[in-house]
Amino acid sequence: LVTVLFACVAIHRVECDVTHTSRRAASRAVPNYQNDAVFGSSWERARVLAELEQSVEDWNAEVVATASDAASAVAKRRLIVMPLDDRFDPPPGVFSHGHVQTGDKMSLPKNFFAAIQRNNAEIPWLFEVSRIKGITSERVTVPDSAQESNLDKVVGGALDFRSPSNYIFLPKWMILALSLKPGDVVEVRLITTVPPGSAVRLRPLKSEFLKINNHQAVLETELKHYSSLTRGSTIPFDYLGKRYYFDVVDLRSAPRGEKVPIAKVQDCDLAAEFVRAKDQLQKPK
Repeated sequence: LVTVLFACVAIHRVECDVTHTSRRAASRAVPNYQNDAVFGSSWERARVLAELEQSVEDWNAEVVATASDAASAVAKRRLIVMPLDDRFDPPPGVFSHGHVQTGDKMSLPKNFFAAIQRNNAEIPWLFEVSRIKGITSERVTVPDSAQESNLDKVVGGALDFRSPSNYIFLPKWMILALSLKPGDVVEVRLITTVPPGSAVRLRPLKSEFLKINNHQAVLETELKHYSSLTRGSTIPFDYLGKRYYFDVVDLRSAPRGEKVPIAKVQDCDLAAEFVRAKDQLQKPK
């Protein structure tokens, strides 16, 4: 029972050695055996999670066993989604510090660092996160959310490679963009074919952002925390303690300015502009 129950706790313990920490946590999480209702509920949750982890592990093992080479064996995985939180915030002085939720970085298992090395991937290292038809649960709509999206995939960079095996931790906006909930299963792969961006058009959800005197400079500064952009997503920026949201309405690639669904923005000569804010659009009668 303890071996099964530790799985419920391990996903929250990303700072330390997964096995050691999980066992200690499980010993504290053992339910009161005299309370049958609590025991039964805890057992059922542990059983469901254990079966989910095993199915993901089996699929990933098949990928490794059938891969044509060592590089492709580590470049793709099915992973269980969990949300990033402040425990993942890099220390002060590191570029992504304070931008766990306002960037496109995700925490990945260490096999993807091996994938970068074996595939000789160039910076920025990008990863595609996709819903899986028939596997990922039905889309979740969050009431009063700033984001309205029906994307099937997004692309982002790596925050670190310390996620437990078979798990991925995503910023909230990515989870909402894919209409996911914690515990959903997605497919993740290293992607090296994203074109460099030449232009992006963003729609602020609220016009008050455009009243900031230096809003164009704020845009250019905050975009540095995104390695790539996905058309149709809604991304957040923070400025002076307030969070603003922007729809990515158009992306163009370099050098010919072709319309693309995904583009790199890191280390690119990117022309960024705003279109009319969403709250200024005339609603249909």
